[in-house]
Amino acid sequence: MNPLLEKFNTKYTSSPFEEIKEEHYLPAFQELVKTSEKEIDEITNNSEEPTFENTIEAMAFSGEQLDRVSNIFFNINSAETNDEIQKIAQEVSPLLTEFSSKISQNEKLFERIKNVYDQKNALTLNEEQEMLLNETYKGFVRSGALLNEEDKKKLEKINMDLSIKSLQFGQNALASTNAYFKHITNKDELKGIPEAILQQYEEDAKEKDLEGYVITLQYPSYLPAMTYAENRELRKELALANGKKSFDGGEFDNQNLIKEIVKLRQEKAELLGYKNYADFVLEERMAQSPAKVFEFLNELLEKATPYAQKEIEELKSLAKADGIEDIQSYDHTFYAEKLRKQKFDIDDEELKPYFQLEKVQEAVFGLAGKLFGLEFKEITDVQKYHQDVKTYEITENGNYKALLYADYHPRKGKRAGAWMTSYKNQYKQDGENSRPHISVVCNFTKPTKDTPSLLTFQEVTTLFHEFGHALHGVLADTQYPNLSGTSVKWDFVELPSQFLENYCYEPEFLKTFAKHYQTGEILPTEKIEKLSQSKSFMEGYQTLRQLGFGLLDMAYHTEVGALENKTVKAFEVEKTAATNLYPSNPETAASPSFSHIFQGGYSAGYYSYKWAEVLDADAFQYFKENGIFNPDIAAKYKVLLSSGGTKNPMELYKNFRGREPKVESLLKRAFG
Repeated sequence: MNPLLEKFNTKYTSSPFEEIKEEHYLPAFQELVKTSEKEIDEITNNSEEPTFENTIEAMAFSGEQLDRVSNIFFNINSAETNDEIQKIAQEVSPLLTEFSSKISQNEKLFERIKNVYDQKNALTLNEEQEMLLNETYKGFVRSGALLNEEDKKKLEKINMDLSIKSLQFGQNALASTNAYFKHITNKDELKGIPEAILQQYEEDAKEKDLEGYVITLQYPSYLPAMTYAENRELRKELALANGKKSFDGGEFDNQNLIKEIVKLRQEKAELLGYKNYADFVLEERMAQSPAKVFEFLNELLEKATPYAQKEIEELKSLAKADGIEDIQSYDHTFYAEKLRKQKFDIDDEELKPYFQLEKVQEAVFGLAGKLFGLEFKEITDVQKYHQDVKTYEITENGNYKALLYADYHPRKGKRAGAWMTSYKNQYKQDGENSRPHISVVCNFTKPTKDTPSLLTFQEVTTLFHEFGHALHGVLADTQYPNLSGTSVKWDFVELPSQFLENYCYEPEFLKTFAKHYQTGEILPTEKIEKLSQSKSFMEGYQTLRQLGFGLLDMAYHTEVGALENKTVKAFEVEKTAATNLYPSNPETAASPSFSHIFQGGYSAGYYSYKWAEVLDADAFQYFKENGIFNPDIAAKYKVLLSSGGTKNPMELYKNFRGREPKVESLLKRAFG
């Protein structure tokens, strides 16, 4: 029996992780693709006249089991993968791409959709139904429904190639990250690194049956070394290894894949009648055009550069005092930490005992309760894909609202970084409001035998960030699954996550949870105030770094011709020149592990982090002016979150704020 092909007979129809074996996936996908094809055939060959209900709505609810199995499989491929899962992914991706192409190129089906679309003015649709109709029609057109047969076949092949190459890019980046570790037996080489981190390095060494210490390129291991190691040669070696990920000419090199992916995206855009891939992508974003994105990025670049340069000058002075005349990028984090300590008397390691993971999670749960009336209860009768995962039942006024999976610690089969994802979308059907299953995945330091998991302040903000995304999913209250939760314009999706980070800097909120894990003592008031003041520390540098990634992403997707005759490294250096504050190392490059744009969904969209910062600064300013827990404003914000993609995002924002967002809100927060 294949559990993926049965009705999930579990609490809240949650994913039956413990019953699923690797050999179940491929047969399940093959069977469910056939089932979903039959559902589409029934819609296509319906003898009745096309209506919104029998065509558009029927499509929105089709393929539910396939969607759920896809969510399970691809989330496992990110959070608990292995060679076998990755091999299956190589078979499954083309299968799903082919299925998707068959639907989008089904002329008879498109005829029905177009028939409904053409008479939309005569239909009595509500706002959400109208949005679904528009998005469905547009989705088909953007997938090639208006192309001739020959071009449809070309597009199908491009999509197939892209799915395989993007998957390969991600697998290479992960393998390259896992392939490196630094083994150290002499403790003196680790001078400056706090004892708690050294304990972690010892545990990592034991896992590899080694004596001494092991540092990896996983974020919780790599970052503390770059922040505290006085050994400059060690920092240099680690930074070099990190910068060489998938850029060393070895078996996991991604340079050719970058060129192939970018070329295929350009071909796809041209085939669909667009000048370039960025034009194609941005038509469906708040920003709407590459010109507007470049204008936005360059305006911020002009304003932030003087601040960034001033910050680097301060770091240079500190480095000079240590006899370093040529400060390099691998010195940045070390001296930034020194300067932060000097300016604010803040030491991440000194703060960590006040940020026990469980207490930070309690705080974010409490905040969701205060703002939106949600309650969280840990439950143990839901299956999990790994023993580290914890599961929570979320309720509102005693009614079940959502299921939450929390997966916080790094392991071999888990990709780096932090993300929110969904195992099941929310939707309403047959009088039932079917609730979502949401997951938050991070890579925080594991507890040791002596110490619980303690977070750096940056990790605290990371948890709040991902939980902001989770709330977008949890509060979803829409009719259709494909307009639910985070199914919004891509440059709007970061608003809820970045908005929630603001609370981490608010003294009245920090005092409620920043408590020493051993003594229960609240973080001293002066430290809380300094932490609050430190919000804009190195903001100029961080802004330029983000703008560099944004400009590079836009260049890859507007200037593919310019890349053809250049190396990936040369292209990257040229396109980020205005944002680079340190000399570039010829042996390193960011692009070959830039998974956001070559594997994730941020292609021609990386700018949206900054775009959403304008939205979040403006939204939080509204709370600040009226009270950070103001119930009336929280109620309006809840409407924005629960509406998902049912309305135009600017309309949603204006309904909440009473006006359009202002870039000045971000500049004021960042630079005063």
